[in-house]
Amino acid sequence: MQVVLGIDIGGTTTKIGLVDKAGNILGETVTPTPANTSGISPEGFVLQLHDAIAALRSKLTEVCEVVSTGIGAPNGSYYKGTIEYAANLPWQHEVAPIAQLFEKYYPGIPVKLTNDAKAAALGEMIYGGARGMRDFIVVTLGTGFGSGIVCGGALLYGSDSFAGELGHTIINPNGRHCGCGRRGCLETYVSATGLKQTAFEVMSARYFTEPSALKRLSFLDMTAKDIADAAAQGDSMALEVFDKTAQMLALGLANAIAITGPEAIFIYGGLAKSGDLLLAPTRKYLNEAALKNFCKRDEKGNILREAKAQVLLSELNDKNGALLGAAALAWEEMEKR
Repeated sequence: MQVVLGIDIGGTTTKIGLVDKAGNILGETVTPTPANTSGISPEGFVLQLHDAIAALRSKLTEVCEVVSTGIGAPNGSYYKGTIEYAANLPWQHEVAPIAQLFEKYYPGIPVKLTNDAKAAALGEMIYGGARGMRDFIVVTLGTGFGSGIVCGGALLYGSDSFAGELGHTIINPNGRHCGCGRRGCLETYVSATGLKQTAFEVMSARYFTEPSALKRLSFLDMTAKDIADAAAQGDSMALEVFDKTAQMLALGLANAIAITGPEAIFIYGGLAKSGDLLLAPTRKYLNEAALKNFCKRDEKGNILREAKAQVLLSELNDKNGALLGAAALAWEEMEKR
């Protein structure tokens, strides 16, 4: 049976899976991602991956032929197969030639690497809710804000493969400091980290006037799930946090729609698990913010205050979407060949 290797390099763990063309994960494993203080070289990390893959393949009862490898990684360059200046990895000040190093262990097997959010977009197109769509956006909401944009059935890479970074579009020039070195990036408001900061801003303004389950938590202890759980119980402060977050997300999406004109926008990642707590107000504010050209019309041709682009939950949220995205990249490369 032909399979591909899907590898998702995350901030703390790296997931590895063997995936057939239908998207079935025949075997998977996890190995620690070295911290940025570990001192491990790119060569050492690739050897670590090689050992983990060998152990995984030894456990399979079915004989599988690996025909391609796809790797999703932060700051991954599709054109060069490198990870470039990733803040949470040991090589944060350099360019790590991961794909080239990987090919030494698997000669003759093509290896493609891309940004993890772009891999998620491919996964949505092949295995998720974007099947049959040619123009859509996938937004990944976790510790940060990632995005993958598909135009005309192809991922948008730009001249250097880093195009489509919606999380680092500025929506408030004098806003929050971002890890990229600038201020007011969308990621600083719409992410698990941004959600927590908004929660503390809301609490500081209304701490003595309203009760809230969030008031018993410190910043270090609080999680996005805590805020979502409180909001689901009707906590007024938590609901305001989601409302403010949705306003910012809607502004960012309205700008993206004006540039790319997508059919749909899929929300993926940990923060997406809050469901309608985030999606319902986001749809409301997007309808208000969307340019008229991108709004629906009634039977008489009158413009409605409703965006054409649907805001949907990713169909891969309840699956191993990161692995499927990396596998989708590998299978796409096989199709090209």
